[in-house]
Amino acid sequence: MDTLRGGISPQIEHRLFSHISMNWRVRPLESHEVVVQLIAATTTRTGLSVSAQLDERAYPKGVTVSDDELAAVQLDGDPFHPDWNYTLHPE
Repeated sequence: MDTLRGGISPQIEHRLFSHISMNWRVRPLESHEVVVQLIAATTTRTGLSVSAQLDERAYPKGVTVSDDELAAVQLDGDPFHPDWNYTLHPE
């Protein structure tokens, strides 16, 4: 599902996944629309709600990023699991 973008912040995605999974546990994931609707219907007991929309744009395959381009990305890793939790800053 390359075109599925849930609009979930990378900082909280791993904590939301269990809630999203419980939402779709008995439903067949037969289309992008169903997946997006189930993600968007996710809530938690603490009041968190999720929004989701399908990104239908086409993305080219095989695009590479040079070491210089990657080094220019302003990325701050969180002290807890910086490979999962990080902030991207605009240029």
